[in-house]
Amino acid sequence: MNYTYVYPLQISQTMSTGDSYILILAAPETGKQVPVIIGEPEAQAIIMAAEQRKARRPLTHTLLCNIMEEYMLSLKQVTIDRFEEGIFYSTLHISDGFTEKKIDSRTSDAIVLALMQQCDIMMSKNVLEETSMEPGALEDNLPQNKANSNGQQDTIEQLEKQLRICEENEDYEQAAKIMERIKQLSNDY
Repeated sequence: MNYTYVYPLQISQTMSTGDSYILILAAPETGKQVPVIIGEPEAQAIIMAAEQRKARRPLTHTLLCNIMEEYMLSLKQVTIDRFEEGIFYSTLHISDGFTEKKIDSRTSDAIVLALMQQCDIMMSKNVLEETSMEPGALEDNLPQNKANSNGQQDTIEQLEKQLRICEENEDYEQAAKIMERIKQLSNDY
């Protein structure tokens, strides 16, 4: 499988309930960007890892890094291997110096560990092509301000309800579009 390097470019809070965030992964080789919907704890963990900040006591990702260090294991790289039904699937490549093990991981957790261990985050070129957008293209892919079944324009409240349903169903692709539409409507007022 062919991979390309990606890195966390930006994290933005959504305009909905406030507990969802969009993590933008950038692929410098192609200039494309991939939006990934994550929760608030994951966003905080990624920000802390990117800024190399530590909590007073070890949080979960720090604990895992401490265990790996104690047992002389190292994270060689993280791969984002596939995208199915709105969910990214990632793998941790962990080595003991002799053999490498591949461990399934949530993408947000894998990114935190990659930042903490200073290793590469690689995305399958197929996943990149399927999920990426050109910089600024997210706005171009938003649903237009179409009338609903009652012939009225969608309101922010209605869109937020749709967003919660998308998030519950893990339809993150549609959720990203709805979040951008909410942002656009908010800016219009």
